[in-house]
Amino acid sequence: MLEVRKLAFWGKDLTMIKQASRAIENMTARERRVQRAKYARRNKMHLIDKLLNELEMLNLADQRQMPPVLSVAINKVIEESPEVTVLAQAKPASVMEAMDALYEIQDSLMYNQIEDE
Repeated sequence: MLEVRKLAFWGKDLTMIKQASRAIENMTARERRVQRAKYARRNKMHLIDKLLNELEMLNLADQRQMPPVLSVAINKVIEESPEVTVLAQAKPASVMEAMDALYEIQDSLMYNQIEDE
């Protein structure tokens, strides 16, 4: 009889241990998703900073048109950004338009970061 009680007791313990293990795994997976999202946001912010720096250099040199490579990179960021309003989704034709669109994306990313924390 004592053996049966021990088995029943250990069975409950094993069930509780399995449940705890699953809960930890779920929590760890969620934390990994959150961490990946944070890194993705940081990387996007870093890219936008680099692009804005390039645009600022063009602006200081009184250049109104963007080099094709820079234009492609900016258009890619804009296309991949759901944060951009419909007006800014059009491909920017000038340095200032590109800067405005990137600032809008950057502001949105910073605002969402504050909300997430």
